[in-house]
Amino acid sequence: MAPQRNTGSDAEAELPEYAGHYRLESCLGSGGMGVVHLARSTSGLKLAVKVVHAEFARDPEFRGRFRQEVAAARRVSGAFTAPVVDADPEAERPWMATLFIPGPTLAEHVKRNGPMPPAQLRRLMAGLAEALRDIHRVGVVHRDLKPSNVLLAGDGPKVIDFGISRPKDSELRTETGKLIGTPPFMAPEQFRRPRAVGPAADIFALGSVLVHAATGRGPFDSDSPYVVAYQVVHDEPDLTGVPDTLAPLVLRCLAKEPEDRPSPDELMRELRSVAASYDTQAFIPAQRTSDGSGPSESADGADASGASGRGEEQRPEGGGGRSPVDGPPRHEKEPGHEQEPGHEKKPGPEAAARRAPWWRGRRAALAAGALGLAVAGALVAVPLWDGGGGAPDGGASPTGPAGFREWQTLSGTWGAPQCSYGAGRVLCAQPGRLFALDPDDGRLLWKRPVARTARSGPPFVAGGLVQPSLNQGRGLEALDPASGEPVWQENTAEYRAFAHAGSTLLLTGADGHVTAVSGATGRTLWSHPVPGHRAPRLHWFPGDPLAYATSTPADGSGTQVTAIDPGTGRVRWDARLAGELTPVGSSASSGNSGGSDGSDGAGGSVVFVAVDAVYREARAVVRYTPETRTERRTALPVPLAQAHGTVRGNTAYLIGTGGRLVAVDLEGLRERWSVETGAPRAAAPAADGRHVYVTAPDGRLLAVDARSGRLLGQTAPRLGDAGDRVAGALPRPVVAEGRVYASAPDGTVFAVSGRNPADW
Repeated sequence: MAPQRNTGSDAEAELPEYAGHYRLESCLGSGGMGVVHLARSTSGLKLAVKVVHAEFARDPEFRGRFRQEVAAARRVSGAFTAPVVDADPEAERPWMATLFIPGPTLAEHVKRNGPMPPAQLRRLMAGLAEALRDIHRVGVVHRDLKPSNVLLAGDGPKVIDFGISRPKDSELRTETGKLIGTPPFMAPEQFRRPRAVGPAADIFALGSVLVHAATGRGPFDSDSPYVVAYQVVHDEPDLTGVPDTLAPLVLRCLAKEPEDRPSPDELMRELRSVAASYDTQAFIPAQRTSDGSGPSESADGADASGASGRGEEQRPEGGGGRSPVDGPPRHEKEPGHEQEPGHEKKPGPEAAARRAPWWRGRRAALAAGALGLAVAGALVAVPLWDGGGGAPDGGASPTGPAGFREWQTLSGTWGAPQCSYGAGRVLCAQPGRLFALDPDDGRLLWKRPVARTARSGPPFVAGGLVQPSLNQGRGLEALDPASGEPVWQENTAEYRAFAHAGSTLLLTGADGHVTAVSGATGRTLWSHPVPGHRAPRLHWFPGDPLAYATSTPADGSGTQVTAIDPGTGRVRWDARLAGELTPVGSSASSGNSGGSDGSDGAGGSVVFVAVDAVYREARAVVRYTPETRTERRTALPVPLAQAHGTVRGNTAYLIGTGGRLVAVDLEGLRERWSVETGAPRAAAPAADGRHVYVTAPDGRLLAVDARSGRLLGQTAPRLGDAGDRVAGALPRPVVAEGRVYASAPDGTVFAVSGRNPADW
């Protein structure tokens, strides 16, 4: 190999072979601070690696700024940024590796395709507002939001390049007289008082970015950066070409004084009033449906399969379906149109219509996330059953226990159903209804309307009966699992919280009293306060004979934990533990997410995550053993934002915003492995001993090897026709009898074998 130069700031001078242990394959772009390379990890994971220019690596101030960039990027790593995988700010050539996100920048899109139409502008503005909300929430100000720093990914806009961002608690100060930023997208205060720049500067930049997206130019336009700076400080913005429905909101973002600009939350509320169809949508591109006539030529030369010679990753169609109740399929189903659960025939690979991000102008598909795998063709290895439950269609060989064949069923309503497994049924809930499916083939067994105000969460089986939830205004309702008909009903309007523990239902009143009700009969078993708790939160884990009440004061200084016998209300033990703790499992629980009536075994250790009171990040895993009254903690090397977890055996599995999945050994109290799943948000994981399963916002189910953390397989995305919306809640996968049941935003419930996820 030819010797590599390490001087100069041009891209061709920057040709190192490795950054850390990541091999650099090609140059993605060059900026003022460094060069961004496409790289791969030893497992094949695609990464974007920024390597600082050699000349700047010798500058102490530049190194300080790069350390700050790494810290800021790690702090905000989540749904709207490229998650940080690794970094070494102290290397001879400092570098930072993030997940590679396929997709153009907003600048590239506008240059190639021209201004965006109003509906796409609304989605862009909503996505960026939500991104800034999460960035500001963790105390970071970006300070350089511009079209080239916004990636248009398949699952939403990603804000990148935190090179000049500043945590509000940072001690690093800008050198006197040095202007840092991009003038057309800088706020007036960045010119007037750069040391006092706050979150409102990012809102000003958002307004400028929206004008660029709507018109192809900025609100202050000149060839001279000095003239632009004067205009930003003194002149009114030019909003010619900005849609009338958005112009007033954009104008508020471009207010000269920071206090006159809206907050990200205010922006999102205003956007809801601008467009009645806006439903806290993420910035997911509008989907286009194939007309079924075969490949067609697009403006840039790509055919209907998305084959453009650029190696873009493919995504199969997620919508469509037939209801055994409502008759023939609706090919143009409106978002929110309600059909009863039915079954969709599996299209052949040659007939599966693909959907495309709107900026492509072609039928390419959603990227396959951190797996780096192309998801091409039809719904691979998912033979479906027809509505009558006859023989399987498609001829694929059985892939699961006892000849089980994978299936999927469409509920007919957009939004991921919340599901569980119990009494030999897959039990699912959506707003306004509850239904049961046959676990072998997905046939609809029964359905029942429920109150739309019902508490969010899956139904479950307690006392041999299906318990939908605590329905506001209707109270408790227990159903026969065979027919869905009510067995007993109780008025429980005075209760504000609801949980269950095995065969017992636990209700918490406004005064903190806890009432236990038999799931089999509805009879009250006991009712009294839990000692030491004014407003307890109740937790139970399948297989554990105890329930746990927790309370934490506002300052997060400690957590009171009380273990109670759910059948008698007797306190078995209590403890005061340091910090704000959330229980995620126990050594007595099964660790699965399927339904269970519990067991009579003895209780064991309880596992918590310790949450930082300021940034709301999981910082440690805590194992408390009541028998010895010992508490053991292990710090997480990288904090997890909005962490969810589960326990299986002696391992806790945690996942946070950004998709980083971590396995913690509860015996040795150390992190066993971590992996970036690429899911910007994820529900709590489920585990079966061999695999860990997580769901992504686009409906994918991902499987990870429980021993090594290696990504093994994933299903196809399922977004359906309403591709510009995002589900408010992501259901946890359900593991039962060697199968994995999951649901997706298009209303699909599907089942796959847990035997070999690589075949999904």
